[in-house]
Amino acid sequence: MFADPLLIPVIGIVFLATLIQSAFGFGVALVAVPLLAFVIPVQVAVPLTTLLSITIAGMILSQDWRKVHFASAWWLVLPTLLGIPIGLFILTEVSPIVVKVAMAAIIIAFSCYCLFSRRKPQLKDDRFARIFGFGAGVLGGAYGMNGPPLVVYGTLRGWTPEHFRATLQGYFLPASAAGLLGFWLAGLWVPDVNRYYLMSLIPALLAVWIGRAINRRMHPEAFIRYVHLGLIGIGFLLLFQAL
Repeated sequence: MFADPLLIPVIGIVFLATLIQSAFGFGVALVAVPLLAFVIPVQVAVPLTTLLSITIAGMILSQDWRKVHFASAWWLVLPTLLGIPIGLFILTEVSPIVVKVAMAAIIIAFSCYCLFSRRKPQLKDDRFARIFGFGAGVLGGAYGMNGPPLVVYGTLRGWTPEHFRATLQGYFLPASAAGLLGFWLAGLWVPDVNRYYLMSLIPALLAVWIGRAINRRMHPEAFIRYVHLGLIGIGFLLLFQAL
């Protein structure tokens, strides 16, 4: 087990992705899946990342559940359950190139607009949460990447850093559990997923603790700016991987 040459890069990627997830409320899949795909099969990377997402969300919620916007999380989770089967079909039957390019283009365009436009878009309530939740379900089922629609929604709602982080975990815990069940039913929860998960668990727990400290010290305006810069970086990473 310890002679596996892929173990060290997998643990390093998991630590980085978990640190970002804990600090910003998202990122474990957006960072981990594209990077892990360079060293392990994507059919292993996606369930592994989903299992880690459940663990991270559970830890964060045990500490900060009072900061969750439960109504928003609820209206995001329900449509996600409808989108997951479509995402699983894409993962097993459809070439990922077109989906990744389209997702990258949307992410980059939206984040550039939010960074450079004088007029910031904003949502006053949760009436459009269902659309973002469904999109998150499709991407989560396909690539374990629920994050982009959720991050866009959170920024449009204007959540503070602490509420942003906590509310997204209120979504990720049930949504990732449903996604993991789908991977099991599809035969994608293989022994390598458990092995890499157990080996990465202690570094991931350390990253959660460090990320929480970073989140509590971040100014709201700087937080949103870092979120959009991170999304742009992830968008270009997806383009690179696809093309």
